[in-house]
Amino acid sequence: QVQLVESGGGLAQPGGSLRLSCAASGFTFSNYAMSWARQAPVKGLEWVSGIYSDGSETYYADSVKGRFTISRDNAKNTLYLQMNNLKPEDTALYYCIARRGVVATSALGDYAYWGQGTQVTVSS
Repeated sequence: QVQLVESGGGLAQPGGSLRLSCAASGFTFSNYAMSWARQAPVKGLEWVSGIYSDGSETYYADSVKGRFTISRDNAKNTLYLQMNNLKPEDTALYYCIARRGVVATSALGDYAYWGQGTQVTVSS
């Protein structure tokens, strides 16, 4: 049974940092490209960042470029998102998502597996 379990969300002040983790099980993690997506209140789903199955390439939405860093540890079956210089507009439910294959795309419909999400709130 495929499981993606996010953790690390919470309340942060503007300018602060959080590190999200996603523990994967039930599939061969190293065969899957991974991404983070988010859904803010009263907004649609937004792709945030992606990483190739071997970790060789990473991509970011313009809204988070320079502030967020995606990484993965295939030995631990874990995906990470380091979020620095957080802004109130980063407030959202963050999802870890998986796509079979090497390439991480920005098309959310390409991802077959989704976690339950972890809430990030940025507020003073």
